Amino acid sequence: MTNGNKPAVHKNILFKLRPVLRWLIRLRGSIRAIAGGFALGLFLAFTPTVGVQVIAALFLATLFGLNRPAAVIPVWITNPVTMAPIFTFNYWVGCFFLEGPPVSEVSQKMMAIALEVAKMDIFAVRDQVIIFVQLGRDIIIPLLCGSLLVGTLAGAGGYVVVYRLLTFLHTRRIRKKKSRPGGENL
Repeated sequence: MTNGNKPAVHKNILFKLRPVLRWLIRLRGSIRAIAGGFALGLFLAFTPTVGVQVIAALFLATLFGLNRPAAVIPVWITNPVTMAPIFTFNYWVGCFFLEGPPVSEVSQKMMAIALEVAKMDIFAVRDQVIIFVQLGRDIIIPLLCGSLLVGTLAGAGGYVVVYRLLTFLHTRRIRKKKSRPGGENL
């Protein structure tokens, strides 16, 4: 790829993200509340709280005064299709700090869990939680450790990115309004 093509690539990525950006801009609340809600949702998405993620996102966002829609949407990153790779990665990270069964064995168990969750009703929260509890301490402890670390890093990174993006877009919108005829009076 030549340097001449880079701006077109960046522009293409932003064009594909346009619906997400529009959605973020239209959310009510301060930039901090929206970015905080998004960060909370990302954190929860990377934790093995399947079945209660949406409820936890709504409760915690309300408790901390964060934007609830911005908190709920990212938790859907973890779904039956992405669950196995995300939790296997989190387990792998946790194994740097705590010992557990081989990652390949845990990966197979995560795939089986993802298939079971996919078959369940979305409101079968109890059954979804029971499946994870049955993994046993030797898997759950490293998984929780890795999930907390990955979730914290994802949440912190998400906060910074969304905060800066919303600040940029808000500033740009104000400049456009001021540049219009009669815009100084707004």
